[in-house]
Amino acid sequence: MKHILLTLSLLLTTACSASLPPLKTIDNVDIQRFMGAWYVIACIPTFIETEAYNAVETYRLDPDGSIDTVFTFNKGGFDGPRKRYNPRGFIVDTVNNATWGMRFVWPFKAEYLITHLNEDYTQTVIGRNKRDYVWIMARSPQIPEADYLRLVKELEGQGYDITKLRRVPHLPPNNGTQP
Repeated sequence: MKHILLTLSLLLTTACSASLPPLKTIDNVDIQRFMGAWYVIACIPTFIETEAYNAVETYRLDPDGSIDTVFTFNKGGFDGPRKRYNPRGFIVDTVNNATWGMRFVWPFKAEYLITHLNEDYTQTVIGRNKRDYVWIMARSPQIPEADYLRLVKELEGQGYDITKLRRVPHLPPNNGTQP
């Protein structure tokens, strides 16, 4: 009986310590400036992204306020087949524009939180409260290593398992495969 109580106590303690506070989104997103192409620099990938090369997510604000999203990448290598997905984004918090729902399959919307955005709108981090997926993105296919390491440290501080991060390989943008 003593072992059962000890085991239950450890499970409850672990469960309580495993719960993390909600991610803090940035204070304000100028939605027009955020639109356009973002190169995926690294991510904790979804099942469709595990072999992504040249991954780019492009956003366009539609007249109805939803966001036309195009996600493209080469599967398995630089010369792999080009894949294209068209989820639709919906701004949930229209006060700061940093909380979206992203719909891949109707009627379900995945959480999409803008947790980092630098002042010049060239680097961003998109996360989820579950800490199961995350995306480091930039306006160019590479970012300085110091910036990357700072963002990874930020993610670790937010409770992400950074050992799951995958850097996404990119060819230079002038070879015709990038936007």
